[in-house]
Amino acid sequence: MSTEKPVVKRRLTTVLCADARGYAGQMQIDEAGTLERLRRYRSVMSELFASHDGRMVNTWGDSIIAEFASVVEAVRCAVEIQEAIGSQNADLSQERQMQFRIGINLGDVIQDGDDIYGEGVNAAARLESLAEPGGIMVSETVYALTHKQLSFTFDFAAPRQVKGHEAPVSGYRVRVPGSDLASAEFQEPALPPQQGKRSGLIARYFGPSSTARIPLVMIAMFFTINLVTGIDKPWFIYPAIPFAALIVLRGLRGSK
Repeated sequence: MSTEKPVVKRRLTTVLCADARGYAGQMQIDEAGTLERLRRYRSVMSELFASHDGRMVNTWGDSIIAEFASVVEAVRCAVEIQEAIGSQNADLSQERQMQFRIGINLGDVIQDGDDIYGEGVNAAARLESLAEPGGIMVSETVYALTHKQLSFTFDFAAPRQVKGHEAPVSGYRVRVPGSDLASAEFQEPALPPQQGKRSGLIARYFGPSSTARIPLVMIAMFFTINLVTGIDKPWFIYPAIPFAALIVLRGLRGSK
């Protein structure tokens, strides 16, 4: 009997998850009409996926999963989807309008035929659950790779708890031009404060213009010489003390 494990094919891709708001309630009122609208919107999405080098992976109920080779094209496609659906909703009464939440993540997935699974897909679904109806929520990685390439406005969304996931999830909202969300007021800061603080500290001590680089190089040089000549007597500590003190003083001065 063969003991070989099945080959699992993994790859990196951009995953888009979309879900319709209030679909179950609309089905209770008008099954045929709701299904017809869902099919029409799926057709719109499928055409836009293809125009941005993406593909529809699968559909289940009112949920849709798609993937893209490019994170930039995925975000562009999501914005065009919300614009197209918003335009069609404008001709419908409030109770017949169907709004979609969209989440986008760049992550590792398992490929099984034409389907994809794994944390990369799950993360996109969590982001989708945090998006407002008619809105788009992207991961920090997607934001980092797209915000300088696109003219859309991004807003940092503070970490929130998601059902079925222990750790809070944060992301970035994409403001869809012309939508109600484009001019909405959000309470969260524009950038994650801890990220900005952490980046500042890293830049201060290790950035190309850091005043701490020379003292760090000197300490490293003393340590290397001590290591080569025999570390049993750690003499490098004594000449390193003035340089370490200099780093601390400059750090305290820079934090004021």
